Amino acid sequence: MLLFPCPYSLYKPPSSPLFIYLSPTAYLYPFHIYIFQGLFTFHCSYSCSLAEIMENENQYQHVAAPKYDCLLFDVDDTLYPLSSGLSKACTTNIQEFMVEKLGIEGDKVSEINRVLYRNYGTSMAGLRAIGYNFDYDEYHSFVHGRLPYENLKPDYVLRNLLLSLPIRKVIFSNGDEVHVAKVLKKLGLEGCFERVISFDTLNSTNGSHSSDDEESSKLRDTSAEILDANSGPSTPIICKPFKNAFEQALKIANINPQKTLFFDDSIRNIQSGKEIGLHTVLVGTSHRTTGADYALESIHNIREALPELWESDAKKPESVKLAIQTSVMA
Repeated sequence: MLLFPCPYSLYKPPSSPLFIYLSPTAYLYPFHIYIFQGLFTFHCSYSCSLAEIMENENQYQHVAAPKYDCLLFDVDDTLYPLSSGLSKACTTNIQEFMVEKLGIEGDKVSEINRVLYRNYGTSMAGLRAIGYNFDYDEYHSFVHGRLPYENLKPDYVLRNLLLSLPIRKVIFSNGDEVHVAKVLKKLGLEGCFERVISFDTLNSTNGSHSSDDEESSKLRDTSAEILDANSGPSTPIICKPFKNAFEQALKIANINPQKTLFFDDSIRNIQSGKEIGLHTVLVGTSHRTTGADYALESIHNIREALPELWESDAKKPESVKLAIQTSVMA
């Protein structure tokens, strides 16, 4: 015997619940329906097969799978604007590190830093590629430890947007974990993300402390020549925009790129993400470039540009509805 809740369209129930029982003859056409309401029993007939009822049930219970099941966010100049001044201060600190700690000539650091960043995604990765050995923690302390974090203020609008999203959220940053934690705390975004993939996550070793070899010395002596080159030697550092960084991050966080939306301010990072199958959102401009599926002037525009991210939470399966089209007789 099958049990279905009776719809309000058939009978307006009083205080006690109303149920419909289908008799065994429901496998035939037509079938009989018995309605039990309290102490009263009602009877009606309906020309419909059980298979049709089951089909109707499946129709209402079917809910399309959401397009995205993960949102992957960069941090710097993505969760906060470029106008904060942190990026400019970071560049200054890197160049000072190159002069004070690595002994690079002051009149060359600006151009060398620019080319290293262009070719390797981060200056740190470029410096290691051309033969400079240094302690990673010392580098991060010098470069990030002196940033004007006080320029960042709690962003309650962004926090509410992130918390309202019914999709898992993950950080993927080239910054070290201490830096990422400071930024999230200053922005008031602690607890908004499931996990953080940082420099430390992808790079387990802390730099090279071995003595300089002939190859490293040669690379440093000729480092000025990279200014006119489009590429250089490989780097031991794993970071965006390189494919191995994306592959490791996705594996660690158990992320399916085909169902993930990636937010970043770097065009090169966006293009690399697109190449491995991520859906992409370029942040910081309203103009889409090659590799970007969407472009946002600000991360605050996420709801206007991507309202479907909130729709998955609203799609809930409905209970089966049985439309009885004949009169009920006591």
